[in-house]
Amino acid sequence: MSANTSAVRVSTAQPSARARFIRETYLHVALAIALFAVIEWALQQWSGAADLAHKMTNGYNWLIVMLLFMVVSSIADRWARTTASQVTVYGGFLLFIVAEAVLFLPLLFGIASGASDVLVSAVVITAAMVVGLTAIVVITQTDFSFLRSSLVIGGFVAIGLIVASILFGFSLGIIFSLAMVVFASGSVLYNTSNIMNVYRTDQPVAAALSLFASIALLFWYVLRVMGYARR
Repeated sequence: MSANTSAVRVSTAQPSARARFIRETYLHVALAIALFAVIEWALQQWSGAADLAHKMTNGYNWLIVMLLFMVVSSIADRWARTTASQVTVYGGFLLFIVAEAVLFLPLLFGIASGASDVLVSAVVITAAMVVGLTAIVVITQTDFSFLRSSLVIGGFVAIGLIVASILFGFSLGIIFSLAMVVFASGSVLYNTSNIMNVYRTDQPVAAALSLFASIALLFWYVLRVMGYARR
């Protein structure tokens, strides 16, 4: 699509345009979750899934996987935010979902071959948390943009700890996973608030992608916590 000169920030848009943007954003979030589930299911059925999952987590390979995921995520987000082409926007959308599904492969493969009930519990808990966090933003009408600095700092600290754990071979444990559940919850609050206030009305895909990324992060660490609890 061409640049939309009539697009404005959601916070200053007419009620009808604001409602349409929010509806389109959450439809795209639902689509992202559905596509993620389908792609992940297809990966799990692939005969080479176990071998790939092992290679991804073997030695320092996980560090390379994380670096590649960060690069791909950055590209996907930039494509999703453009107003130059719908093809580019949805290319970024799909690219991120595929990358997220591949990243989840080792974690979900291990759970699927072990305690499958953990997966169901994690899905229910994550969904309940997202609904609750969304309700907080909608009901209180609070602008959670003040969380940005804390999320940036916390993100760098988390990445540093993860890299150190890979390099030096120590486990971060359940306390780190619980802390990351709190971090991811803050990210959901922040991105939900941005949907209501920050994005332009021509950016529902970009807004959906950011929220989906936060939900995926929350799901990852809820799964990790559930896994620790079952040991």
